[in-house]
Amino acid sequence: MVEELAQKLRGSGYRMTPQRQLVLTAVEELGHATPEQVRDHLAGAVNTSTVYRNLEVLEELGLVRHTHLTDRAPTYHSARGEEHFHLICRACRREVAVPAAQADDFAAHLRQGYGFVADVAHVAIFGRCEDCGADDPERPDHADRAGRAHEAGHPTQEH
Repeated sequence: MVEELAQKLRGSGYRMTPQRQLVLTAVEELGHATPEQVRDHLAGAVNTSTVYRNLEVLEELGLVRHTHLTDRAPTYHSARGEEHFHLICRACRREVAVPAAQADDFAAHLRQGYGFVADVAHVAIFGRCEDCGADDPERPDHADRAGRAHEAGHPTQEH
């Protein structure tokens, strides 16, 4: 990982710095993380603005990717893993990573019908999971189910 980072940085006119290495390592260790989570994981070794700047460089080099899993800060993950998109339940906030290949038919439709090449690995689809009433949000027991799901603390599916 360190040599790959150094080569990509040099090839793009950047220097290898300890901060860049720390930020990339933190993203890989955390799986998915906001810049603030990366900063916290590094326990003060790198400040927030340095984390943001380095994440931008690492994304430019194709070493990390980001998506918006909330209406707040972007969430970053290593580009070395399998490309995926996210399903996020609006009721319980459960997040499920879905292999990008599951969207191949949709991507092909966009390409054929609109001449558009979709980057589904950047997509987050919001809706309701089955436990929270995906079939009918107006059901009388829907609020009870969503509350129970939230109290149960749906685990985030690992990526």
